Amino acid sequence: MSERGMADANRLILRNVTRSYPSGSERLHVLRGVDLTLRAGEIVALVAPSGTGKSTLLHIAGLLDKPDSGDVIIAGHPAGTLPDAARTAIRRDAIGFVYQFHHLLGEFTALENIALPQMIAGTPRPASMAHARELLAAFGLAARADHSPGKLSGGEKQRVAIARALANRPAVLLADEPTGNLDVGTAALVFDELLDSVRSHNTAALIATHNPDLASRMDRIITLRDGRLVEG
Repeated sequence: MSERGMADANRLILRNVTRSYPSGSERLHVLRGVDLTLRAGEIVALVAPSGTGKSTLLHIAGLLDKPDSGDVIIAGHPAGTLPDAARTAIRRDAIGFVYQFHHLLGEFTALENIALPQMIAGTPRPASMAHARELLAAFGLAARADHSPGKLSGGEKQRVAIARALANRPAVLLADEPTGNLDVGTAALVFDELLDSVRSHNTAALIATHNPDLASRMDRIITLRDGRLVEG
């Protein structure tokens, strides 16, 4: 396969990534040589106990933190140690984030919350608004486009947050307990929509969850053990 083909197929590559933090007079080694490859359209569950480094791994994969050593490659772009401005540009254009809390901007409507990341990335307002409406319709929220977050239910807010994360058609979606704040029934519905949207966009997704039922519906499950990733 050509280098371009490999870049198209492999959306996220972590190669021998390490990360440690000061702890008193010593260092706490959180990641000890993590290797991970996510292909286009692949949805991977990250299941591990709290305190094992899940957030650190997501932050490094999302270019919010830098590894001590190792490579982070996003859609073919070596990005782990780039200057902050370059990392910000890749984050904006190639990575979507979904958190446990929606983090919508309360002064804007649902439609505007989805359009804003597109306009920041340089898409003209009319095209941004049109794509935002398409995403809202895909999540069954067309009638809620002009509602502020304060007028949306918890499930609706999280749907808007997922749509916003997909607005710039990212190569990689990173999600940290994306349905953790929802009741069981709503969580299942929102998760169905998340999986459908990720697959339809051919996005690579890494989703941290403590829910074994949700994890079992993804393409594979990985966990962190002694600072390294293992299958299952």
